[in-house]
Amino acid sequence: MLRPQDGPTRERRSLGGLWSFRLDAEGAGRAEGWWRSQLAGAVDIPVPASYNDIFPDTTVRDHVGDVWYQTRVWVPAGWAGERTVLRFDAATHRATAWVNDVEVARHEGGYTPFEADVTAHLRPGAENRVTVVVNNELTWESIPPGRVEEREDGRRVQHYFFDFFNYAGLHRPVWLYTTPPVHITDITVTTSLKDTTGFVAYRVDSTAQADEHVVRVSLRDASGAEVHAATGAVGTLRIEDVHPWAPGDGYLYELEATLWSTSGDLVDSYRQSVGVRTVEVRGKEFLINGVPFYFKGFGKHEDAAVRGRAHDDTLMVHDFALLEWTGANSIRTSHYPYAEEVLDYADRQGVVVIDETAAVGLNLNIAGGVFGSGRKASTFSPDTVGESTLRTHLQAVRELVARDKNHPSVVLWSIANEPDNVQPEARDYFAPLAAEARRLDPSRPVAYVNALMGKPDECVVTDLFDVVLLNRYYGWYFGPDDLAAAETELEAELRQWAAAHDKPIVITEYGADTYPGLRSVVPSPWTEEYQTELLDVYHRVFDRVDAVVGEQVWNFADFATAPGVFRVDGNKKGVFTRERRPKGAAFSLRARWRKAD
Repeated sequence: MLRPQDGPTRERRSLGGLWSFRLDAEGAGRAEGWWRSQLAGAVDIPVPASYNDIFPDTTVRDHVGDVWYQTRVWVPAGWAGERTVLRFDAATHRATAWVNDVEVARHEGGYTPFEADVTAHLRPGAENRVTVVVNNELTWESIPPGRVEEREDGRRVQHYFFDFFNYAGLHRPVWLYTTPPVHITDITVTTSLKDTTGFVAYRVDSTAQADEHVVRVSLRDASGAEVHAATGAVGTLRIEDVHPWAPGDGYLYELEATLWSTSGDLVDSYRQSVGVRTVEVRGKEFLINGVPFYFKGFGKHEDAAVRGRAHDDTLMVHDFALLEWTGANSIRTSHYPYAEEVLDYADRQGVVVIDETAAVGLNLNIAGGVFGSGRKASTFSPDTVGESTLRTHLQAVRELVARDKNHPSVVLWSIANEPDNVQPEARDYFAPLAAEARRLDPSRPVAYVNALMGKPDECVVTDLFDVVLLNRYYGWYFGPDDLAAAETELEAELRQWAAAHDKPIVITEYGADTYPGLRSVVPSPWTEEYQTELLDVYHRVFDRVDAVVGEQVWNFADFATAPGVFRVDGNKKGVFTRERRPKGAAFSLRARWRKAD
């Protein structure tokens, strides 16, 4: 799915701004046809934004069920005769949309885009009504999963199995855009290197008839100079003295695909950024452009005060500046696909990305790292994670790859975070997911993130994947306040992984909750000193185990969670506060990572 862009044959219009908004806890709006007229009893709400924290009202914050959005948009008269598309970059967790009185789209999944051709339903040169109902309920069929409890007092309570707040709404931009009736529908690029020569294999899909139209492509360098051109919908472009995309060097070429009529008229045009680089796993090494790469960075969240999980260019640029300040070279999109603007920026900044689906919480024996009674529960069953979950999960993988396949910053697909990987049924669940990711994109390795409860002699799925991604909390959830034991146990386990599998290991989570400003001469849990010393313990171990090729601290910044006795105003594992103020550990990481450069 191509993103909206302006160009010689295309035009886009952002629908961002204040929309009308109304809660619908009873679900009456669908039966009563609220989309057919002005949304009654509505208030203003910004789009994009999570709705939960906008108003000082627990009814809004903790709402479970449908919410309605509506706006009016004037469609230019000049758009008559053009194909017009309505696109939502994300609606969490599912949505149905109408243009005027007509339903135009339905979508399941809260973090990938969906769109509809609305040419037949819009009135150019007039005002049009756009309405969308967004539902935040999590079930055993959704990704991520959850369940809704119907209480005796009539309240509906959402239970979810992940340790971040279940923000919902229209988190990302909404667009109207045009294309010609005959148009380019998709572009796929894959790249390779041989000595100083780069190769860009491309495929341009369109609605054109092959005998009536011609596809031409042109590749330009960053200065705008053409380096290669070709004719045909499929081909390979050659770049002599190529400037590769590399970590810390986000050099991008631009591929322009054009569609021409046989009479020589331009029909459609689309521009696609291209970073020429290779990714390979060889034994225990992770190679970018044939050079061993060591991941330094963080798990992050799209999370900020008031706006929740909404995309914000200002915060994005600031966060990337802080990544550079620490010396980080990578992030993981934990635990869902981020806004595509983030990947665009990572492409330009040369920041490496582990790209993750929203499959978090597929484990009834763990809940956000806070463990229960020790009783074993069955994660995989017809009543919990089953065939319906798998179908949704497979679609989530397809949509992730379809959206992000052309981003050079994305070097690894992560198809789940901390799932149950011990039960025998886990293998039957994850085998088709790994196979589908590889079928869709043979150019990148595939992995999943392993929780502490699945060690190498217990995990039944590691051999399905290319890289070992580990979340480990020795010294925090396991043996808090005993860093000596943490060091011994961590090293023993990592050596066990290295001996059992000829694969690179990336530690995708490690850290400790830290209350900013809490200091102690003798480090103890929750103090800034303890966070720093715990990270130092892990770093000493990483440096001793050659199979470890990366460290991503959990977390970049403090973030919101569901309220509970284990959380003090959210998860405090950030090395920055939620407001992006550094804790002591941020300076320690900066010293380590910048020294390594």
